[in-house]
Order: sequence, then structure tokens, then C-alpha cells
Amino acid sequence: MLLPVVMAGGSGTRLWPLSRTLFPKQFLALTSEATMLQETLQRIAPLAHQPAFIICNQEHRFIVAEQLRKANLAHGGIALEPVGRNTAPAVAIAALQAQARGEDPLLLVLAADHVIAQPEVFCQVIEAAMPLAQQGNLVTFGIVPTVAETGYGYIKQGDQIECGASKVAAFVEKPDLVVAQSYLADGRYLWNSGMFLFKASVYLNELSKHHPEIVNSCQQALTLAQKDLEFIRLDPNAFAACPDDSIDYAVMEKTANAVVMPLDASWSDVGSWSALWDVSAKDTQGNVLQGDVLTEQTRNSFIYGQHRLVATVGIDDVVVVETKDAVLVAHKDKVQDIKGIVNQLKQSQRPEQLQHREVFRPWGSHDAITDGERYHVKQVTVKPGQKTAVQIHHHRAEHWVVVSGTARVYRGDESFIISENQSTYIPLGVAHAIENPGQLPLVMIEVRTGIYLAEDDVVRVPSHGAGY
Repeated sequence: MLLPVVMAGGSGTRLWPLSRTLFPKQFLALTSEATMLQETLQRIAPLAHQPAFIICNQEHRFIVAEQLRKANLAHGGIALEPVGRNTAPAVAIAALQAQARGEDPLLLVLAADHVIAQPEVFCQVIEAAMPLAQQGNLVTFGIVPTVAETGYGYIKQGDQIECGASKVAAFVEKPDLVVAQSYLADGRYLWNSGMFLFKASVYLNELSKHHPEIVNSCQQALTLAQKDLEFIRLDPNAFAACPDDSIDYAVMEKTANAVVMPLDASWSDVGSWSALWDVSAKDTQGNVLQGDVLTEQTRNSFIYGQHRLVATVGIDDVVVVETKDAVLVAHKDKVQDIKGIVNQLKQSQRPEQLQHREVFRPWGSHDAITDGERYHVKQVTVKPGQKTAVQIHHHRAEHWVVVSGTARVYRGDESFIISENQSTYIPLGVAHAIENPGQLPLVMIEVRTGIYLAEDDVVRVPSHGAGY
């Protein structure tokens, strides 16, 4: 049986400011109403398979769970990585987990942040590759190149075998333009997609042969893992001790059983704003426009407005991305250099690198509205049936005003209900929480006042059994 293994880690910094460390591109809806994670699972629906095994950063756990729930997508567990250790350990966890259940499925390893415009072709190629994987081959999928791309690694095809596949002759690092042009003219080179198909036992055998410390560390991390609701919390010490390596380096470049299956299904890893422009529908001027956008004498550009009107006049080949707290303006040919801006944000420890103004929590979200010297205002949304953490602040008081819905307020030893147009006051030093007992979302305005208003002025009160 086929077991999809979806790798949903990564920070997606090349799509800043839309993609942030705590809300990266795999959780964004970039080419349709579905997010990239949701699209990854939806496109394999025609294939007979077990519920997918998801691997993600522990900071993203509630985003993953909520997006799967919203799209009604079943899963076979969500493994939480305490630190990033690349793809070889991530897939080892999935293979070991399957073996612990007494199974030896075909693992279909997918990234959660790819666009495939022809999913029916993709599924046909997967089905064609399954006999090869059953025979003990480690299959990788090489994208039929359309241009001399310098941003991808390449796979050189060797002797052709059955099912349209070939032996892997070589894995090649990202080339310069002249070399990439020679690869395109040669015809034997495919882009390295980072997608794989192999039996769990075959992968573990090869990994044990070439990189046994990865298998040992992952086995220990899984043996000591904690089960938390639908999450598998890998042991942090054991997993941190695991070597950081990719499937390509750890296994595929060393095994004698690597084969490559060509894939021509309009694939993109959407690794930049120019790549997103390439795969998006355009107007008659070659523009991709999303949000409240007006253009005049603008051509071949990507213009995105999230929060307000964006207007452009007399520009070509640019990317403009407006979010609630940041605006990017870049030439399409220079979008790969956005990493320089992200590095500056990191060095300055600015929040725009880490997260959006609107922050998602398991109970709902909060969105900053305005700041002053001794005040901070935000909109708080609590989902039906959810409750925030019980907490205490030592430097600020809070005023809560209900905009819509019903709130049960916990304040010290009190518990009471307030509804639309009603408000309450939380003095500093008093334990408090808010719960939504209703069937509709609770929306309220929170006004903080005090000498110190940062998020780290908080003491959790776990004995009350609230949220996170």
C-alpha cells in the first residue's frame, strides 16, 4: 500500500513578506483557494493510499492540524521535529513508524510546497513508477526541463530501463547559465524535484548502510517520543543529535539502486516571486494581480495587495507585495536577493521576519491594530468552544470589548458572561482567560495599557487547563 509522506517543514524566506518563519509558504494559498499543503494532499486523491504521514516543525503543529481539518483531509499522524535535520532523518522517522506498526509500505515522499498544474499526469507517473519501487529500486522523479534553469539541481539519466525510467547516472549541483544551457541541449538532464518513491525497508536498509547514525538517532527519537493528541513529539535530545543530511546526499548518490522517472506535469517549487508569476494566470498585459489592485501602463508584473489599495503606474517586470506590516518592491530579475532583506531583519531581530501581524493560535488568532507609548490595541478572535490560556501580567492591564459573539470571562476567582457591546477590565497581576461558549466566532478588541506591553510579560497558570 502507498503511504504518502509529506514534508511540511521549511521557512520559505524567498517569498517574504507573505511567507514568514512562523507561517511559511506551504501554509499559504498562492495559486488557488487551497493552501499548498492542502493541494499536495488533494492531488493524490485518485491514488489508492493510506492516510498521509505529515512531518513538520513543532511551531507549526496547530497550523497543520487546522488546515487538514478545514479541508477534511485525513492523516496518519503528525510528527513534530524539535529542530530541523533535513529530509533524510524526516523520511527515516516515517519509515520507522511504519515498521513499528508491522508494515512495509511504499513511501511516496512529497514536499508540501510544490505546484503541479497537471495532477492527473502526476498520478499516472506515480502509478507507473510503483512496480519499480516494489522491485527494490529507489525512485526519484526528474522534471523535464523547459528552460536553462540555474536554480535547480539536475539528474543525469543513464541507461533506460522499464516503465520509461532510467538508471541515475549522476546527481549534479546547481549549474551556472552556460552549463545549464548545455544540459538543456543535451536532453539527458532533468531537474531534481526532491520527490521519491521506495519501500520503507529498502530506504532504511540503504540509510543504515551509508549513514547508520541517522537511523540510530531517529529510532531513539521515535522510541522516546511523546504522543500528544494527533501529534508525535519526537524526543528533542535524540533528534538534535541526528546528523543533518538530505536524502540525495545520504542515500541517493551512494546507492546502486537509484532510478529516475521523468515527470512532465507543469511542476514548480515556487521558489521565488518570479516563479509564482510564471505559474499564475495573467491578464492581457502579462500582469498577475491579487487583491485590491489598480494598474496603469504596467506590464509583466506581480502585484499583490493584502490589506489596502495598491496602485502602480508606468512600471514593467516588477514585484509588489503589500501585507499588513510590510511592503516589498523588487525587480523580477532580482527577487532571489530577497534573502538579503530577510537577513537584515534577522540581525535586527525585527518581528516582520518571524511572523505576520496577525498571529494564529490553536484557540483562534490575534491581530495588532495600533501601538502607542503606553498602549497597544489588537483584535482577538476565539473559535467556538475554545479557551485561551490562563495567564497573569505584571506590567500591564487589559480592557476587553466584545464586538460580536459571547465571551465567558475568567478573572481571578470570578467567572461571568459578556456579549456584544459589553466590556470588562483585567487589572495587572490578576489571573485571567477568555472562553467562547457559543456557536459563532467571538471577536473582541483588547486594549493593553501599562509601562511594558510586550508578549513576554506573561506567566502561564497551567493548573486551570487552558489553551496554549
